[in-house]
Amino acid sequence: MSDTTFNAKIREFVTDFGWPRLIIFFFVVALFIAAPFVGVRVDNSFKDVLVRFGQNGVMVLAMVPMMQAGAGLNFGLPVGIIAGLLGSTLSMEFHLIGAQGFFGAVALSLPLAIGFGILYGLLLNKVKGEEMTIAMYVGFSIVTFMAIMWLALPYRNPTMIWGYSGQGLRTTITLDGYWAKILNNFLVIRAGPNFEFPTGSILFFGLMAFIMWLFMHSRTGTALTAVGSNPDFARAGGVSANNMRTISVVMSTVYGAIGILTYQQSFGFIQLYNAPLYMAFPAVAAILLGGASVNKASILNVVVGTFLFQSILAMTPSVINSVLKTDMSEVIRILISNGMIIYALTRRTKVTK
Repeated sequence: MSDTTFNAKIREFVTDFGWPRLIIFFFVVALFIAAPFVGVRVDNSFKDVLVRFGQNGVMVLAMVPMMQAGAGLNFGLPVGIIAGLLGSTLSMEFHLIGAQGFFGAVALSLPLAIGFGILYGLLLNKVKGEEMTIAMYVGFSIVTFMAIMWLALPYRNPTMIWGYSGQGLRTTITLDGYWAKILNNFLVIRAGPNFEFPTGSILFFGLMAFIMWLFMHSRTGTALTAVGSNPDFARAGGVSANNMRTISVVMSTVYGAIGILTYQQSFGFIQLYNAPLYMAFPAVAAILLGGASVNKASILNVVVGTFLFQSILAMTPSVINSVLKTDMSEVIRILISNGMIIYALTRRTKVTK
């Protein structure tokens, strides 16, 4: 291979992958290399990255169906998150604990997520071309509405309700004694005092990714992708674009519900009221960081993007703060999250209505 050909391939790779992603990748590598020199244990930091990966991976997977169907980035992820929050609080209300509590929460949230997803999908079908804007308002609206409902719903479990008033749910509810870290501690591998491999949460992510892969390679998933790639061709082949888009929204909403339950068990708390308001942004940023475009995403994009994004969040507070003696983690998180979203939207390809 000549130098000219090699240089052309390098330029093509950089153009396709994007400078922002390359810069962030090398930034993560630099953080891991610099860690030992500023007194940060690499094994402990890598453990944090793995825990964060398992904690957030399913919510990033929720982005795939809608992107493949041409419905854009799912800024309405809080719709699915609210379904998951209802499932988790109902699980606690019924005093389900351990694995029964976690999977009971999943079972309780599924019908809610499907119902919410159908309504959400029907709405997005009426605003084609403006899905991301409307989705953001839908997400903000349902979170605000539920902030009222958390005070009004007749929960009775004393662990969840405000003690001084006897009604309304607390802002933060502990899962201790219920199903905190039920996945993280399953088959956990410990190597020394500072490293743990959260086998259960990684396996659960793998299971959810495999189910998504099966769905996307099924007849329905293939039709869904065809609608996202070329709606006119799909329509000529007898595929209903509206039905496929609705299915993609339902699938994304279901994964959002399961994703927040996975997040909760790892975090150890249920966070209500305004907590879900901006949860879509890290998930969107992660999948874009993995190489996805606004209208095309894969499970590989999810894995790479989640790992890179969570590596930054885990390594920045320990490495950068040790050097600068100030907390820059939140600044860098916001910069990368919003920067990747802006970068992707400026490269947005034309979507056929």
